[in-house]
Order: sequence, then C-alpha cells, then structure tokens
Amino acid sequence: MTTGWEAAVEAQIRSAQERGEFDNLPGAGKPIPGRDMPYDEGWWIRSFMEREQIPSDLLLPTPLQLRRRIEQLPAELRDLPTEEAVRSYVADLNTEVVAWLRTPTGPRVVVRPVNVEEAVHRWRTDRERAAPVVTAPAPQHATSARPRRRWRWWRR
Repeated sequence: MTTGWEAAVEAQIRSAQERGEFDNLPGAGKPIPGRDMPYDEGWWIRSFMEREQIPSDLLLPTPLQLRRRIEQLPAELRDLPTEEAVRSYVADLNTEVVAWLRTPTGPRVVVRPVNVEEAVHRWRTDRERAAPVVTAPAPQHATSARPRRRWRWWRR
C-alpha cells in the first residue's frame, strides 16, 4: 500500500517539476542554515526568537527576570520624567517581587524589594549629573524701584 502512495506522490512532484513550479523559489541554491552545526534540540525556539526578535530574557525563570530588572533599574529610571513616575515604577516592581516572595517558583535566588527612597535619590543625582542647572542672572529694570503688582484674576 505504501508503494502506491509513494508512487502517486512522486508522480505529482515530477509533474510539478515539469511545469516549472519549483523554479525561482526563494532560497533556491542557498545552503540550509545550520547544516554544518551539531544537532540542537531547541533549534526551532532559537529560530523563532531570532525571527520574531523576542529577547532571550523571557526564557529565564521568574526570580532571574526580577534580578535582571532590578540590576537594570537605574537605566530604566533615567528616562522617567517625574519623581512620581519613578516612585510608581519602583512600587510596581516591588509588587512583583513581593508576589514572587509569597509563592516562590523556580530556582532559589535571593530577590529583595527595592528601597524607593534610594532609587529616587539615585534618579535625582543622575538627572543632576546629566543636565546641570544653569541659573541665568535676573534682568535688571532701571525704570522703578517699586515691584510691579501682578493681578491674580483666577483667585478670589
């Protein structure tokens, strides 16, 4: 029975070759990628991750992902605009750490919540180093010594 199926499949392949359906296919004449490398059981997941540009950190167990996020925290905080945003980001990270500490899974790795005040202090010092505050001298008006009164119409 299998020879009948094989003969039918071979006949279809031969007729497709005669019609030219296999001519000019993408990748024709190119070597098969990874052919010279030793066999790897996870080849399909590696190729998927490369093709879809998925970071390899997602394969790490939860405690290692949390440790990596804590290590990269100063770089993540540097781009945040306000202190409230920094506190919110660190609070969210601490919530994830505490959730993992309540029901630990994966390898036993020491993971501790981040001190919010230290993170905010580091964020401030990084911002001051990145953009030093330049104070411009106040313009001097020689017209009158009396300060001009500003009206606040929106206040009662």
